[in-house]
Amino acid sequence: MDAVSHVNYGLWRHPRDQTHRYNSIAYWVELAQILDRGRFDTFFLADALGLLDTYGGNADASLRTGTQSPVSDPLLLVSAMAAATTHLGFGITVSTTYEHPYLLARKFTTLDHLTEGRVAWNIVTSQLDSAARNLGLERQIPHDERYERADEFLDVVYKLWETSWEDDAVVRDRERNVYTDPAKVHRIDHKGKYFTVRDAHLSEPSPQRTPLLLQAGGSPRGQRFAAKHAEVIFVAGADAPGIRRNVESVRTLAADYGRDPESLSFISALSVVVDDTAAGARTKLADYQRYFDVEGALAHYSASTGVDFAGQDLDSVIGRHDTDSNRSLLSMFADADRRWTLREALAPSSGFGRSRTLVGTPVSVADELEQWLADTGTQGINLLHIVNPDSYRDFAELVVPELDRRGRVRPRPTTATTLRERVQGTARIRDDHAAARYRDARVSRGVNV
Repeated sequence: MDAVSHVNYGLWRHPRDQTHRYNSIAYWVELAQILDRGRFDTFFLADALGLLDTYGGNADASLRTGTQSPVSDPLLLVSAMAAATTHLGFGITVSTTYEHPYLLARKFTTLDHLTEGRVAWNIVTSQLDSAARNLGLERQIPHDERYERADEFLDVVYKLWETSWEDDAVVRDRERNVYTDPAKVHRIDHKGKYFTVRDAHLSEPSPQRTPLLLQAGGSPRGQRFAAKHAEVIFVAGADAPGIRRNVESVRTLAADYGRDPESLSFISALSVVVDDTAAGARTKLADYQRYFDVEGALAHYSASTGVDFAGQDLDSVIGRHDTDSNRSLLSMFADADRRWTLREALAPSSGFGRSRTLVGTPVSVADELEQWLADTGTQGINLLHIVNPDSYRDFAELVVPELDRRGRVRPRPTTATTLRERVQGTARIRDDHAAARYRDARVSRGVNV
């Protein structure tokens, strides 16, 4: 996140952590280069549009602990990082609730051009009450309605990206003094419940047209949205069986939408603490845990779930709540096979934060990682940093070579490829995707849709 701290609560105080430099472009370029050299597929950037003010009824805890506050705009980082890297993709979080599809379509097309097809969009509907209050609403749009609005938002951007400009609309004919053939640029004439967009896309087609689509909806409505639109899905769960159930649920829903269930890729969040020796890894973890800030973890969890956990005993059980915020974060513990306390979920003695933590040597971490992928039915991980950039550098220098020996890392591309080609194996959105019908209309007749 373009912030001092996101999910590594309190670690900005660690002497080796560099996230206090988050306002420096040099910091982001250095980090992107570590990931690019380390053969990471995508640099994922989260975002939020409001202060974390649920815990205790104000933002004091998040501000004091540096948890997701202050936070800056991740979109503005990508051009510089892309210019300094060769293969690394960039997954950027943008909310459909507080953007307009006509404007966002241009932003992503621009970034897709500038990155040569290395951009992805993490689609969210937002979860903070504070964002709603500061962006023109008295309260959040109800949870399921946000997804209804997002469905129409996606229809609009698909039309803009896939059907508005024909592939050969840009001719750059100096002799005829024609840059773009007007007959091959079409207005979309969209008029729906939430959006009216009459004209053509402002930008010419980019390498991917539609960016690679990421999504993390875990509620029943969120899973349906992911099954319809997402190509890569962040899936959460309190344990491996819970994650596997969510994976299988989304695959089943994808088939209902006419998609090949096996074309969807699933990843889960993990932290890794690795060292040349097991004792060294345990020492690192103990050192990191000295800086862990449970108040920051509670402030973040409260804001994300819409439940004020201030004053609640850490050893009390996380119960069921019905909110308009992130229901999947609540259900991953409340609906698990066992009863989870706040302490077990947010501050486990054997790990760091609310995601699984692998601790050990490169070989033992690779062993655990392979077992985790098998047990969860997932295809990759969202690696969470604890100390930045050490967490990423350690993984790149110690774990990636071991995974490579096992054939678990994609070969480094020898030529420039788009992010979708590397992750999904196709240059453009698949034929069974919801966006394809707009592309098919463009290919067949260039008609308005």
